[in-house]
Amino acid sequence: MLYGLPMPSVRRGFPLSGRHSARHSPGSRLALIGMVLATFGCSAAVTRDPGATPGTAAAGGDPRRLCAAIDTALARARDGRRLDAAVQGAWQVVHGILAFGAELPLAHDGTVSPAVEHLLGGGSLRGWVVRPGEKGPRAVVEEGSTTGQGHPDQWLGYLAQAGQNGFPADTPIVVGGQRSTLGTMLLQAQSDIRPGQEATWTLMALAAWAAPNASWTAADGAAWTTERVVAMEAEADLLAAACGGMHRLYGLAVALDAHRAASRRGDDAFTGGWALARDRLADALEVIQTYQQPDGSFSVHHLARPGRSADVVATLSATGHAFEVVARALPEARLTEPWVVRAAERLVGLLDETADIDLECGALYHALHGLLVWRDRVCGAMPPARN
Repeated sequence: MLYGLPMPSVRRGFPLSGRHSARHSPGSRLALIGMVLATFGCSAAVTRDPGATPGTAAAGGDPRRLCAAIDTALARARDGRRLDAAVQGAWQVVHGILAFGAELPLAHDGTVSPAVEHLLGGGSLRGWVVRPGEKGPRAVVEEGSTTGQGHPDQWLGYLAQAGQNGFPADTPIVVGGQRSTLGTMLLQAQSDIRPGQEATWTLMALAAWAAPNASWTAADGAAWTTERVVAMEAEADLLAAACGGMHRLYGLAVALDAHRAASRRGDDAFTGGWALARDRLADALEVIQTYQQPDGSFSVHHLARPGRSADVVATLSATGHAFEVVARALPEARLTEPWVVRAAERLVGLLDETADIDLECGALYHALHGLLVWRDRVCGAMPPARN
């Protein structure tokens, strides 16, 4: 059922879209969900208690009760949906690492160990194609692959943002038998960057590991700064971007966080690319809230128009991707506003409803990462995983 709500006015004159790409259109993504589930899928977690009502632990709008419900959902997904290198590929596993960081287990070669140790230690996995570059390792883009890196620097960005704090830049990585670091992967990404490229995940890594005022020279001789990357992403088309533009917004959000911390200036004092990013993000958050559905979920059409779907996986995917942005981008004082709590409760309920079915890994792990970010900011750091 679609709701004919008007698009809210864009308050500062920065449109959400320039041109729309059918390749990333919401309708085409929904149609593909069932087709790709077999290759993108994360196997079902332990079956929920048949006597439980979905979402009851999170009901009532109480953030403290909601934190406990989120802990349960996170633990169940981490421990019940065991990823296996014989079944899943790098695309699925890296998304799991985004949600759980070093705590994500991976079955491989007859044993189980942290997934990130296996990948960064030189272990093999379908789709994990990383090669030496001039400055550092470079992950190969395999656009359209169901197991490999689909966007420039996607692995790098998710490792930088993984779990509660991301992995540090000096984290070792072994490529071709040679030991390097994630920081040198960022150096390679900085060298490779070009005008007009999709730099969403590059920006996530820059936000985590480079100074907001960082500057460098790319391999083609062009001068770059972090602010230039921010401006390029802020000016890019959101509606044509992957997953309705939610990843692009998340990259802008973490970059703005880093800029705030370093500059110690209020948002009203931002200029240049930082002001562009601030305004683009604020407008998008307004649209996300305006298009929220009565049950707390967010629009399955993302920023394009309001709407909901009878497909629970489509609802989980759209709500999880948008909530990841909301949880990261809103100031702490707004994270317990009723509309945000309702969205978090709906996500917990959706995860409960789907606990005993296979899910598309991107939908699952972005939802979990968004809940983790919200939980950490509202209720404090999670306790370590129990063995």
